[in-house]
Amino acid sequence: MIPDKAPQENVFHCSEDLKKESHIPSFDKYKELYVRSIENPDEFWGAIAKDFFWKTKHAGRFLDYNFDVTKGEIFIKCMEGATTNICYNLLDRNVHERKLGDKIAFFWEGNEPGDDLTVTYRELLQKVCRFANVLKSQGVKKGDRVSIYMPMVVELVVAMLACARIGAVHSIVFAGFSAESLCERIIDSQCLLLITADGFYRGDKLINLKLLADEALQKCRDKGFPLKQCIVLKHLSKEPEAAGRQSPPAKRTCPDLEVPWNPDVDLCWHSLMSGAADECEPEWCESEDPLFILYTSGSTGKPKGVLHTVSGYLLYAATTFKLVFDHQPDDVYWCTADIGWITGHSYITYGPLANGATSVLFEGLPTYPDVGRMWQVVDKYQVTKFYTAPTAIRLLMKYGSELVQKYKRKSLKVLGTVGEPINPEAWQWYHGVVGDKRCPIVDTFWQTETGGHVLTPLPAATPMKPGSATFPFFGVVPAILNESGEELEGPSEGYLVFKQPWPGAMRSIYGNHERFEATYFKKFPGYYVTGDGCRRDKDGYYWITGRIDDMLNVSGHLLSTAEVESALVEHKSVAEAAVVSRPHAVKGESLYCFVTLNDGVAYSQALEAELRKQVREKIGAIATPDYIQNAPGLPKTRSGKIMRRVLRKIACNEKDLGDVSTLADSSVVDELFRNRCVTTA
Repeated sequence: MIPDKAPQENVFHCSEDLKKESHIPSFDKYKELYVRSIENPDEFWGAIAKDFFWKTKHAGRFLDYNFDVTKGEIFIKCMEGATTNICYNLLDRNVHERKLGDKIAFFWEGNEPGDDLTVTYRELLQKVCRFANVLKSQGVKKGDRVSIYMPMVVELVVAMLACARIGAVHSIVFAGFSAESLCERIIDSQCLLLITADGFYRGDKLINLKLLADEALQKCRDKGFPLKQCIVLKHLSKEPEAAGRQSPPAKRTCPDLEVPWNPDVDLCWHSLMSGAADECEPEWCESEDPLFILYTSGSTGKPKGVLHTVSGYLLYAATTFKLVFDHQPDDVYWCTADIGWITGHSYITYGPLANGATSVLFEGLPTYPDVGRMWQVVDKYQVTKFYTAPTAIRLLMKYGSELVQKYKRKSLKVLGTVGEPINPEAWQWYHGVVGDKRCPIVDTFWQTETGGHVLTPLPAATPMKPGSATFPFFGVVPAILNESGEELEGPSEGYLVFKQPWPGAMRSIYGNHERFEATYFKKFPGYYVTGDGCRRDKDGYYWITGRIDDMLNVSGHLLSTAEVESALVEHKSVAEAAVVSRPHAVKGESLYCFVTLNDGVAYSQALEAELRKQVREKIGAIATPDYIQNAPGLPKTRSGKIMRRVLRKIACNEKDLGDVSTLADSSVVDELFRNRCVTTA
């Protein structure tokens, strides 16, 4: 699986200086540790676990599992019998045992340049304890679910860690999602309360988050699930005498922000914090107690509540962060993702804090107030390790290299990419322009479900190939299968699967273990099925080729075609809809939608605008269709199944349709080609 020697042709190497300080300085060392992690995982992960605090030790096997649905229920268990608290390991351990209380945990950089603050580990611990006491005062206890719908402010980290401290389960919903999406997630996880903010700026755009939250809570009431409490952070509106404020008032005034207030439900964050005690004893949790639920799109259209548990997730997030980014004590690390996604959970909050790292927490956009913002922030904080999405890289590439080279960037040592495979052209620009050809790139492949990196380069150990996810991380055993479920050897292409678990793997879909088994384990018993295609080259490097199921990867975020289709069909004028992906130069993939209207309804620009608005309101702005085509008929088989393969060809204006012998009416295809949207790259 791993080659005996690292390839030397057509690869990029890191500098000798980086190798000298690296945790894993050579390919031989990587291979030695990888073999040990597979042959003796108990010893490998047990040694790592010694770095953390355990109230009680585990008994028996370190990692136990069943991946074969034919042999019984699917399960993954790590360190059974052990008890700990993940918040204690992230904060108390660093403050009291490692004496890092005065070290900066976060440089917070607001949307506006100059709107910033710093938070030390000691300050963060105090704020988390106070908010944990606030949650307890509102009746939140171990096992309760708490929904969090907030912008990228320090209080978001405080809220999630306060939940973890008392054993409550956080469910964070990306603040770009709609009220409908928030409502759906609150009800699915049966949340006890909601934590939100008044609003925030995203570039020049003012987002009234409280209005969206209120709309979601009204939808919950309409569906028979009323939430009794909503804690509201005043991020933009003024609270002049508020104690315990962590984010300063924004630099710009917000005359248009009207914050509705329901005294029967709404509670002020600042008022609650001002009366809370500074200390809160952590709740000691079993290893397999739930830590958080995070929703990801499902191919059926209903989002899946991915469930992660305490101990295994702690170990894996901490270890992948330390080794993949080659974390050193004096690093300043910046992940540009939002905490509303798994990247922000693992590589802004849990992984960095478990290592006592200093991170940048960024509220803004890479293009605001200009396209040099990222590099201005890198220079301002002397960022050493930088982790962003290929979408952002492709976006900034369009503006050329001069705006990058205007800034020094001399502090950068390691660059990373996340969310989707990076195309070689963008990789070369990132490496050559942003990193001045001296920074290794860790092109990481992983999922919400995996909890952390599963295929990734290691900065000093693995030679890099532009666009390749390289090799498996420790404890991860990939395989490539054909349609029949047979493992392919050597250079090959097929379904990417994993043969055994690692500590950070998801444990279930919240409230629906049957769906968990059917989605990830039923197709190929004995394997975890990623849903991605993969190619392995002659050197053993892995290349992700994209989703195999009905999912799209737009700007690094998975969207379900079924979910978008469902939103379109809910419009009174639409009889049927089909959504496919079309390549996009910046976003990776774009949404191309075909809609069949009800009899008597005429297609118009006004209707098209209504349909876009409908999708935005149902799912969120990220799912807004790029193209909508009027489709009086859709290509279907004689059994009535829509031939999406043909629709993808039409969306891309590719006339070679392949085998269409099962097509019921070929004239439909001709008409769709004649009326296709005018598309751009």
